[in-house]
Order: sequence, then structure tokens, then C-alpha cells
Amino acid sequence: MKKTERKVKAFEAADTFSRCHPLLNFFYFAVVLILTMFSQHPLILAVSYAGAVSYGILLNGAGKTLRQSFLFTLPALLIIALLNPMFNHYGVTMLYYIESSGNWVTLEALVYGVVLGTVMFVVIQWFSCYNQVMTSDKFVYLFGRIIPALSLVLSMALRFVPEFLHQLKVIRNGQKGMGRDISEGSLFQRIRYGLNILSILITWALENAIETSDSMKSRGYGLPGRTAFSIYRFTNRDKILGTAMVFLSLIFTVGIAKGAAYASYNPRILLAGFTIQGRTSPVSAGSFLTAATYLCFGLFCFLPVILELTEQIHLKNSRKHAGADIGMTYRRIYEELEQEG
Repeated sequence: MKKTERKVKAFEAADTFSRCHPLLNFFYFAVVLILTMFSQHPLILAVSYAGAVSYGILLNGAGKTLRQSFLFTLPALLIIALLNPMFNHYGVTMLYYIESSGNWVTLEALVYGVVLGTVMFVVIQWFSCYNQVMTSDKFVYLFGRIIPALSLVLSMALRFVPEFLHQLKVIRNGQKGMGRDISEGSLFQRIRYGLNILSILITWALENAIETSDSMKSRGYGLPGRTAFSIYRFTNRDKILGTAMVFLSLIFTVGIAKGAAYASYNPRILLAGFTIQGRTSPVSAGSFLTAATYLCFGLFCFLPVILELTEQIHLKNSRKHAGADIGMTYRRIYEELEQEG
């Protein structure tokens, strides 16, 4: 009962884009993740990060999103940015000479380390949004008939971490009630309590996997000819939104293929649209196509936020008109009563 209530509340609290067809949700995240992972241009990464943070704030709130970004992910970015020039010494702009190894720390290696850390930073932020939108039932709905076994495994793997953390809190609360939490007792007792909690958690994970497997097997999952109930329908709104997404993705894909997002960090830093140390990018897509590329990519990244704002404005106007109509109705009734009286 509680699980059903949580699902209903989650659906009610979902944003407009989350309530669209799962195919559109998957297509959106596939495009932004692939482009973010394989692009090294700072502007592309900046636009992608802005879209990911904005959508994360919409889904999880500003506090949780910013805390996740700056307390957990940012330190990893700094570590990668500092480690890369220590092990890679390509580049022509020397910054510091390391006497112990006899190598130079170069500007190009340092900047490329920052870019690599930023890519990881932005991808993690997008995956936090993906886990909120692409639930396991959506994933199984999309790929259950094509790759039933693999889709089930991937669905279980993607939801494993959130359920693992939730169960860990439940176990810790139970152990704390018995005075066996890792925050109590001597150092030896804390280690023993921690190992006990870990053992309980692993046992639960194994039993849960076996129960899920037996449940799906008893329901005939993966058998030929098996039908499945689905609440998802491809509506006219989904058709319009899907057409817009494909149109935007085609434009910025063509622009990137033409060199609008060209970036090179070895042996010199060369970025499309920028002149660095008197050198420009060897590939140019033209000012109009470059502007269209970044504009369309920005619209694509902020599409869920735009949909939610549009929906909120439409809902607000609908309530205002409904209130005005109700007021007019009561006024007419009052006037008719006065005339009859």
C-alpha cells in the first residue's frame, strides 16, 4: 500500500517532460549524453551543464542538486584536472618544470584535464536526471520485447543503487534502535557493527534479485507471444514534441559535423570560434551555422524546463479563466434572482 502511494505521489510530482512518452524521454537523454560525452568544446559543455543543472533543480530541488554538484562531483573534477598534467606532458606552452621526473607541466595538458573532468561532471549530472525520469517500467516498456533479458538486467542495475541506499537507511535505523549502529561503541565494536550491516545488506540484495527473477519467470516474462499491459500512449502532443526534438537534433548534428564544435588540445589549444595565441581553428562551419548549432542545442537541453514553464503558465491562465467564469456565473444567478424578486 505504501509503495503504491509513493508511486502515485511521484507521478503527481513529476514534471511535464516526465509524463511524455518513454520513447521521447529515452531519445532526449541518449542525445544529450552522447553529445556531452564525445564533445570537448567548452561552449557545448557549458550549455549542457546549464541544462542539466536547471533540469536537476526542477526535479530534485535547488539544495539537493547544488549539494550533489559541488560537494561530491566537483572534487572529482579537480582531481582529474590536476592528475592529467602530471602524467601527460604534451603541449607547447610550458608552465612548470618538475625536477624529480624531468618533465614539464603544460597549459594544454592542464586545460585538457579540466575538460575531461567537466565531461564527467556534466554526465553525472545528466544521469541523476535520467534516474528520476526513465524509471524501470519505462525502460522495460521500450526494450522488453526487443531484448527482454538484457532490458530486465539493465532495469535492475539502474534502480539498484537507489534501492540499495534506501535499504541501507532502513537497516541502519533498525540497528540503531538495538544500539548496534556504526556511530556507537568502541572502534572494534563499530567495525563489527559495520560488517554486520554490510552482511545484512548483501543478503537482502541477493534475496531481492532471486525474488525478482522468480516473479518475472512465473509471469512468463520473455516468452514468445506474451502480452503486456501499458499505460503509455503516443499522443498528438508527443508527436509535436518528437518532431521538434528531431528537427533540433538534426540542425546541431549537422553543425557539429561541419566543425562548429571543433576542439583540439594537442599540441596547441584550437577551438572553433576562438582565436587563441594568434591561432584559429582549421575547421570553420560559418557564423550562421555555428550560431544555429548552439541555439538549437541550447533549446534542446532546456526543453524539459521550457515545457514545464509553459505548462505552469497555461495552468495559471486556465485557473484564472475558470475563476472568472465562475464569478460571472454567480453574478448572473444573482442578477436573475434580483429580477425575479
